[in-house]
Amino acid sequence: MKSVRLTLLCMAAAVLSACSTPFCDAPGGLCSPQPAKTSPPPVPVVQPKPLPKPPPEPALPPAETFAVTLSGATTDEDRSQLPPRAEPPPVTRAVDEAAQPSTSPIRIGLLLPLRSTTLGSAADAVRAGFMAGWERDRDNITVTVLETGDVPQDILAAYARALQSEDIVVGPLSRPAVATIAASALVSKPTIALNYPEGYGQPGAAPLPPQLLAIGLSIEEEARQAANWAASEQPEGGALVLTTSSAWQRRVAAAFAGQWQRTGRAVRTIELSAPDGYLSDPELVQLRAQLRQQLPALLFSAMGADQTRQLRIALGSVLTSEPTNPIFSTADALPQQAPAPTEQFSNLPIYGTSALNPGRDSGFPTQDLSGVRLLDLPWQVQRDHPAVMVYPRSTVNGPGSADMARLYALGIDAFRVAREIGRHPVGRFQLDGVTGKLSVDFGQGPARFERVEQSAVYQNGAPQPLNP
Repeated sequence: MKSVRLTLLCMAAAVLSACSTPFCDAPGGLCSPQPAKTSPPPVPVVQPKPLPKPPPEPALPPAETFAVTLSGATTDEDRSQLPPRAEPPPVTRAVDEAAQPSTSPIRIGLLLPLRSTTLGSAADAVRAGFMAGWERDRDNITVTVLETGDVPQDILAAYARALQSEDIVVGPLSRPAVATIAASALVSKPTIALNYPEGYGQPGAAPLPPQLLAIGLSIEEEARQAANWAASEQPEGGALVLTTSSAWQRRVAAAFAGQWQRTGRAVRTIELSAPDGYLSDPELVQLRAQLRQQLPALLFSAMGADQTRQLRIALGSVLTSEPTNPIFSTADALPQQAPAPTEQFSNLPIYGTSALNPGRDSGFPTQDLSGVRLLDLPWQVQRDHPAVMVYPRSTVNGPGSADMARLYALGIDAFRVAREIGRHPVGRFQLDGVTGKLSVDFGQGPARFERVEQSAVYQNGAPQPLNP
């Protein structure tokens, strides 16, 4: 009984205590609560000892600047005697002006058919102009001249090699070469072609690769600009286009006629015979007869300067016709001549392309072209243009020198465009160049290029710029 009583007392004590899980200690039978769990004492954090300071680095030696005087170069003393250097017009950009231009070195490969027997002189003129542009703005730019011949595979191989080492390729020069590169799958870097593939801009023509920008001098584009210009100055009436059977003249005539028709105006084209380069006299007489029956608002000459001069002389001369019914005098029985009607077409506006400007040094009698309107490069008709004045003139003289001078100017603007694309690979910009007012959109889908040439009129034997 005593053991039972002790057990009951133990259970009662467990109920009255705060013990959650009672148990009896043997052998005394006393009830005790479960010992409370305690956290282990915190482990003291040992701070790492600071490392000793490294010894101070030795000071760098001062930078050295080396000046190399080249043969024939201008020294600082000489420069102090020179007038302030003129600057060409700045480039106008139509993108975020806050974007910083690239400061990386620009490597340009100039791909030209300098080994060609037919295009060697033209390629050399482009190279001379390109290097004149580089000599003036060569900072951080290297130029490698890549010589080729006329064979397309030779040009394609040289272009492929240039892509491996250059950032920008300028060239090629001929239409077939440009077409070969455009049709290949190689165009992966900015390429500035100096001509257009055959049929470029015509309906159905294949588009150029996005990295290919064509900036060649196009006489067909001049003809289209002349059509817009003539339509704005002569708001009413049709146009008469005069050409010979020459292939390039037919292209010019077709370009003008097509653009004129887009303005909604009537146009006629007459092809004149030109044996040995001289317009046929009977056909000129027939032309005057047609002009009497239907006088257009203007004439467009797709011909060169000499044939346009022949045309101008034929139209400017007085046309005399015999009377159809002679009058007889009863006094002296002699036939009396009626007053001869006269007609002059010298006031009929004549428009043309740069083919009408043979250049100042050609010795051509340009006085007979007085009043004739034409489009040409600022390099040829605007000597006081800000960009024209800062570059040296081409030294080529003699026959064909005007065309060589235009290619020289193309080389200058090709460098300026390449330089701008090298510094701003993406965006739109405008450049007041020596070949015209240039608008370029590059790196944003298909490349776009536009050149607006300078309008001029013959006065005192030379083309004078209009609205410069």
